[in-house]
Amino acid sequence: MTTIDLPLYGMAVIIGMLGIPALVFSFLGLPLNRALFTGALRMIVQLTLVGLYLGYIFDLNNIFVNFAWLLVMMAVANTHTIRSAHLNVRHFFAGSFLAILTGTTVILFIFVVTVIRPEPLYDARYLIPVGGMILGNCLRSNILTLERFFSALRKNRKEYQTYLSLGATTFEAALPFARSALSAAVTPTLSTMATMGIVSLPGMMTGQLLGGAVPLIAIKYQVAIMVCILTSSVITATLNILFGIRFGFDGYGNVLERVYQK
Repeated sequence: MTTIDLPLYGMAVIIGMLGIPALVFSFLGLPLNRALFTGALRMIVQLTLVGLYLGYIFDLNNIFVNFAWLLVMMAVANTHTIRSAHLNVRHFFAGSFLAILTGTTVILFIFVVTVIRPEPLYDARYLIPVGGMILGNCLRSNILTLERFFSALRKNRKEYQTYLSLGATTFEAALPFARSALSAAVTPTLSTMATMGIVSLPGMMTGQLLGGAVPLIAIKYQVAIMVCILTSSVITATLNILFGIRFGFDGYGNVLERVYQK
């Protein structure tokens, strides 16, 4: 069984449906239409270019090219994460990149080497899509973690200073805010896992079913990837908080103002 191709007129109908949210935004006076159409255009252009490039990568299937592409994906995701959290990219890039690199590559290595075991192990058709799924979900959790953590510290500065004045270390004083940030980051993934299969059919499983996979095989892949996504998200979010505490505070436990985006 082969996946049914989508004709151009069908894609035109799909893209035309963007007019519905555009009308809603206009009716409610929401200034979101520019972001809507800019985002849609960027999505179409970027996915088209990536689709062409991935075809080349899949055919080449070179270990160095495959891992180089993963590093590029991580670097772009890292920059977007820091900016979306309203933090200083130059100050946080190295620490946040190390967190993403660790959380993504460790889980991806375990999944590819011990579970899928393709031939070769660096097969781009598995390495890059699975890495992209893990990285994409880590992106969302990391944005929530960093944004909630540092914005909470700024809004509750007196509470944080009180902890320090009572003799708490920087880590101990920041821990309540770290807990809240991490909880906010992983709760959406936990909720998705709890309702998966009843409320929704997830993307990876749906894609495999459309491609003709046996339902039980598609289910096993989906369970595996969701566990990988959750584990990787927790690792990267936790490391981002630890690195944030390490590099975002001075010797007296005060948050450095330069960590915030100007």
